[in-house]
Amino acid sequence: MNYSVVVVDDHFLLSQAIGGLVQEFNNFDVLYLCKNGRDLLDKFEDPNNIPDLVLMDIKMPILNGIETAEKLKKDYPNVKVLALSIEEDEYTILKMLRAGAKGYLMKDTKKDILEKALLEVMQKGQYYTNNVSKILMESIEKNIDTEIKDKELEFIKLACTDMSYKEIAKAMFCSYKTVEGYRDSLYKKLGIKNRIGLMLFAIHHNMFTP
Repeated sequence: MNYSVVVVDDHFLLSQAIGGLVQEFNNFDVLYLCKNGRDLLDKFEDPNNIPDLVLMDIKMPILNGIETAEKLKKDYPNVKVLALSIEEDEYTILKMLRAGAKGYLMKDTKKDILEKALLEVMQKGQYYTNNVSKILMESIEKNIDTEIKDKELEFIKLACTDMSYKEIAKAMFCSYKTVEGYRDSLYKKLGIKNRIGLMLFAIHHNMFTP
């Protein structure tokens, strides 16, 4: 039995092309295409329209990918979301992962990588790859046995939220400079360079569930 997929992208020709590509994969069937998150949720009112996986853009009118992923996580937790976007800034990736996306791909991803990502999201629960996160995950794998102190663990969990570093310092009852120290220490220990890497580490080690 093949996995069912819905493609959500406000650029119709692009969504058609992506849908056609996914339809060629042996293990997947494309149910339909949507132009934004609102369109998708309207389709979900019919139980027959609920797929196994949603392949979704982020920047869309009416209801964007992040907002849609949050709604799916709450109301349709069994539907997996794989982001496919041109957005590569740290803030957007973090927001999408927090919203519940099980993977994040750039739109210039090769066909075989897309197929692999779809399969791994369905079979293993997650797949993270782009020029940034792939390097981060490789770095994280090399540091699995790194000892993390209690305060650093507390910082990691808070860093996976929308809180700023100043807000984290307030929550931890310490100074901003102390929080910066936790951050810099973890970056050095784990061989990562930014907050995305920290979040991916937390997800990989079950410290945070999107």
